Parts: sequence; structure tokens; C-alpha cells
Amino acid sequence: MIGFLAEFWQYLRVRKKFWLLPILVLLLALGGLLVLTQGSAVAPFIYTLF
Repeated sequence: MIGFLAEFWQYLRVRKKFWLLPILVLLLALGGLLVLTQGSAVAPFIYTLF
């Protein structure tokens, strides 16, 4: 995983595609939020945000 992140960072630097970084962070945050709230009592409140 660390190798993938290093290679991805190198790709962003070389190709000057820094606009991909916020999209990736947002997708990871939303995915983590959905995984963490799976089956918890907070889930109905999270789903109302979407």
C-alpha cells in the first residue's frame, strides 16, 4: 500500500494533476464513513445527509 501511495504521489507531481488529490481524499473519507456507520445506531442520521 505504501508503494502504491508513493507511486501515485510521483504520478501527481510529474503529470501536475494535483486536482486529483482532493477527489481521492473525499472518496476515501466518504467510503470510510459508510464503513464505520454500517450497522450502527448513527447510520440513519448519516444517510439523511445524502
